[in-house]
Order: sequence, then structure tokens, then C-alpha cells
Amino acid sequence: MNEYCIIKSPVDDLMLAADASALTGLYFVGCGHTPAASKDWKLNAKNMVLQQAAKQLEEYFAGKRTKFSVPVRLSGTEFQESIWNQIAQIPFGKTVSYTHLAKGAGSPRAIRAAGTTTGRNPIAIIVPCHRVLGKNGSLCGFAGGLERKLFLLALETRNPN
Repeated sequence: MNEYCIIKSPVDDLMLAADASALTGLYFVGCGHTPAASKDWKLNAKNMVLQQAAKQLEEYFAGKRTKFSVPVRLSGTEFQESIWNQIAQIPFGKTVSYTHLAKGAGSPRAIRAAGTTTGRNPIAIIVPCHRVLGKNGSLCGFAGGLERKLFLLALETRNPN
């Protein structure tokens, strides 16, 4: 069963979801990809995984953390999980292109699918989809909005590893 909590952050409220052993979701509240808490979900800010994630996010926003260690569980198709796992490996303060992700998934022509999958990332910030840019380095869509993407990229530039 998933449990969830809402935390405050410099990029507005975040909804964290977890089961007993891993973070399963991190969403920008009020954005298109934020699921409504399911009837099966229970509000529980005392869930140990949620507490760990909240603490690490607080440290990240304070410029004191560049890597997350909270356990995560990604659930999607083989292609989606391949893309999300690649995104999880992008170093703090670095960026890659959607083309890079498509090639890494073994589907070099699936650039649009890589973009769609990136936009459906269920664990924002910790699986840092804000670090994915267009081929020419342009800012492209972001489920949390481009202003949040800019904020997160600037945060990482101000607090280099």
C-alpha cells in the first residue's frame, strides 16, 4: 500500500509517495502528471521512506546534497524504465539530450518517445529529468513547468558538486 505526504519546497508543494521500502512517486502538486492520492493511499508523514526523502530534498534545496540515497522503485514498460534509469545516472549539475537517452535505450530514432517518457517520470528531482535538454541545449517541456526546470538547473549551477 502506498502512503504519501505533502512537503513544502522552494518549487512549491511536493507530493511524495512510498510503500514500506521505496519511494514510488515525487510530484509537483497541481501539475498535470500529479496523481490524486488514490483511495488506497494513506496520508502518513511518519513513513520512514517519506521522512528520508523529505530530509534529503531539504538538504538538496539547501545546497548540501548532490546525490540522493533514498531507495526508489520505478514501474513502467521496459523502455520507460530504461529511460528513467539513465536519467537517474545523470550527474549533479550535468545535462544530457533526449537524443542521448534514446540512443542509450537502444532506440536512437525514438527521440520523441524518450521525451514523452521523460515527461512521465514518476519521481521528479530525485530521478532528475530536469537535467534533460533538447539536442541543441534548449529547454524543452517539463512536467513541473519550465520555471521549475530553470530553478533546479540554476540551483545545481550555484551549488556545484
